[in-house]
Amino acid sequence: MRKFLVEEGLVMPLDRANVDTDFIIPKQFLKSIKRSGFGVNLFDEHRYLDKGKPDADNSNRPVNTSFVLNQPRYKGCRILLARKNFGCGSSREHAPWALDDYGFRVILAPSFADIFFNNCFKNGLLPIVLDENIIEDLFHQVESRSGYSLNVDLEKQLISKPDGELIHFEVDEFRKNCLINGLDDIGLTLDSREEIKSFEDSWKISSPWYFSTETKR
Repeated sequence: MRKFLVEEGLVMPLDRANVDTDFIIPKQFLKSIKRSGFGVNLFDEHRYLDKGKPDADNSNRPVNTSFVLNQPRYKGCRILLARKNFGCGSSREHAPWALDDYGFRVILAPSFADIFFNNCFKNGLLPIVLDENIIEDLFHQVESRSGYSLNVDLEKQLISKPDGELIHFEVDEFRKNCLINGLDDIGLTLDSREEIKSFEDSWKISSPWYFSTETKR
């Protein structure tokens, strides 16, 4: 998993509450478990004018020019500004995969669905909960100013606005440590490989019969 230290990038506003995981990545794309290649189908049913199909060529599909992701001013966006209860619905891990594969690293919202929130941290995304008034103010600023960017410093837990104002955010210390060091569940296990090997070695000494390969007669 990629490390997350500081992210500075263009902000895209998705002005809609209760965005569910089917909105983020529709069900027909859940067949693959590769974790990559989902970015072209992010927000598929709203981003395109036709119905998307898995493994299809998306380069010539008709685009919904009114959808925010397709607006030129948000090209290359890295930070997603959302409304309350973002990521509700089914627990599909493909939702954070699609967001990450597209290029998003940070999601700002007043609240998140619990499972989606947890899945973000496990896949290198930083979901940040901010007061609804702060979110509302950010929506106004992003929509009124083209090229609006934010700097997000995970170690300092600070968001820097273009005018220099700082916004502090809370994050669980364990999850913060995992993101900073790029540790997903597998990485956490491998990080303890020496302790695991030491336990296995001592277990083989104390319980040798458990590891015997001889067939009992």
